[in-house]
Formats: sequence, structure tokens, C-alpha cells
Amino acid sequence: IIKNMNIMIQEAINRYLLKHKQNTLSPKAVLFDMDGVLYDSMRFHARAWYETATHHQLISTPELFYLYEGRTGESTINELYQKTFLRDATDEEKKSIYEEKAILFNQYNDGKAMQGAAEVLKKVKASGLQTLVVTGSGQHSLINKLEHTYPGYFKREKMVTAFDVKLGKPHPEPYLMGLQKAEVRANEAFVVENAPMGVEAGVAAGIFTIAVNTGP
Repeated sequence: IIKNMNIMIQEAINRYLLKHKQNTLSPKAVLFDMDGVLYDSMRFHARAWYETATHHQLISTPELFYLYEGRTGESTINELYQKTFLRDATDEEKKSIYEEKAILFNQYNDGKAMQGAAEVLKKVKASGLQTLVVTGSGQHSLINKLEHTYPGYFKREKMVTAFDVKLGKPHPEPYLMGLQKAEVRANEAFVVENAPMGVEAGVAAGIFTIAVNTGP
């Protein structure tokens, strides 16, 4: 199994190098998504989003929010309004709905770390690589909790959150900003993602992207 895995990894690296006309991968930084990668929190996000959307008569399903994972809150709300009312949400609607969703999420969230994440971070740090977070989240509670859960791994000035970007995943902007904050080029980083839109964003940014299957 390990031999086959190593072959698959090398083939993926070779495809990446060929596509981007690079000679080598020279990793200096790893850009981690947060929800679904560092925290086992997506089930709480999906529940809070679905209950909030239902309260506002917005068309949705719980599964829909796994597909929207990685978007900023404003972008998610706009998608719901376009689906339901064929228009964008107003600034006030976006603000009030996101606040309502955040309250529910904080009630439901148990703050559980993703199994295996701490071990991965330890190996990454031992290899001398930078560790950064690139998340669509705009909830202070989770961002502040990173230092408690993973002490010494993440610094606020090396994070990209919903507060920093205009476009958000699946647009490459968040990961391009992550490269800037890490002061590395695309072939000097890895992305670790679980969300389809996050994977799309990492690939669009030209970074070797590792997708982990922690979703439903």
C-alpha cells in the first residue's frame, strides 16, 4: 500500500511540474484550510447555515453547505438569495443573517480538532516549513481558538481569513494572498484542503494541492 501511495504521489507531482513548467517542488510553506482540515466543524456550520436559511425562507439543503464550504459568508448568502429571489442580498441582510448563523454555530460547535491534524503539523514544523491558515471563515471564535488548539503554529499576520479577501474561494485570491504572506512562490508551497471550492482555489493559484476527504 505504501509503495503504491508513493507512486501515486510521485505521478501527481510529475503532472504538476509538467503543467506548470517547473523543474522541482521546493516546499517552504504549507497553507492549511481550517474547517474540515484543522477542526471537525463542518457539520456544525452546515446545521447553523441550514437552520438560518430556513428561518429566512431561503432555498437550501444541509448538503448544499458542504458544496458552498470555503466561500465567505457574504458570498454564501448572496448565492442563497440568487437561488431564492433572483437577486443579491443587501448589506443589511448579509450582516444580520451572518450574525444569526454565527450565534447558532457557536452554540453547536464543540471545538473538536480534526483527528491527525496535530501530528501533521508537528511533522511539517519539524521539516522546517512555515504553517499558515487560509480560511473563508469570518468568525473570531474559531480564529482565536487556533492558538489554544495548536499553540505556536499559526500567527495572525500569517493568516488569510474572510476579513482579508474580496473574492474568496473558489477564486484563487485567498491562496495567492497566502503565498504573499509566506513570501514564497507557488512551487514553494502545498495547500491542504477538504472543500471542493477550496481545492479549486488552490489549483487555480498554481499550488500543489492535497485534498483530504473529511466531508460527507
